[in-house]
Formats: sequence, C-alpha cells, structure tokens
Amino acid sequence: QVQLVESGGGLVQAGGSLSLSCAAFGRTFSTYAVGWFRQAPGKEHVVVATITRSGGGRYYPDSVKGRFTISRDNAKNTVYLQMNSLKPEDTAVYYCAAEMNFPGTLRTEYDYWGQGTQVTISS
Repeated sequence: QVQLVESGGGLVQAGGSLSLSCAAFGRTFSTYAVGWFRQAPGKEHVVVATITRSGGGRYYPDSVKGRFTISRDNAKNTVYLQMNSLKPEDTAVYYCAAEMNFPGTLRTEYDYWGQGTQVTISS
C-alpha cells in the first residue's frame, strides 16, 4: 500500500549534524503514523522518533531527546529526521516505518519499512 525510501545518510564527525528524509509512495501519506528506527551492528532495531499522522504528536527516547527532531510534510509525502550533536553511538542503519494506527515504539507494530540508510559517526 505504501513504499518508503530513506535518504541522507553518510559519514559525519562527532558533534556534527545530518538530516534524513523518508519519501513515501502509494496511498495517501497522511493516513500513516511514522517512526524512525535504527539498528547498530550486532544489535536489535530500536526506536529513535515517532510522529502521529497529523504531525502533532512526537516521541523521542532519552538517548536522542534534545538532539533529534522528527517532522513531516504530508503535502510532499515526506518525513524527516534532523540529527544534531551526533555521537559515535548514533552509528547505525536508520529506517523509517509506517503504520495505520498510533505510532508505537516496537518494530513489530509497524507494517511498512524502507530499506535503510547508513549513518556513521566518527570519534
């Protein structure tokens, strides 16, 4: 029903910034809640941000709160993740995911996933 494509990853020094984009193709994007997840080498997927369908509700875990900002532009079918003050522990493959209900924090709650974009932070 919807395809997601992440972009914007790359190699950044600690303390730097990076902006990720997730473009959606298919059914009206505003019907989906969206989450950003990341998977570090040898670790499970963990949530880094979620946003409601209207964009009015946002969630961040303590690990990124104050540094990451999620936003969306439904007219452009795109969700964004602005990452500031990056740390080496932020290194991971970042994925965007969409679901029809309330944006949860678990991987299993999401119905659609992008293929991911690599973010590498050097120390």
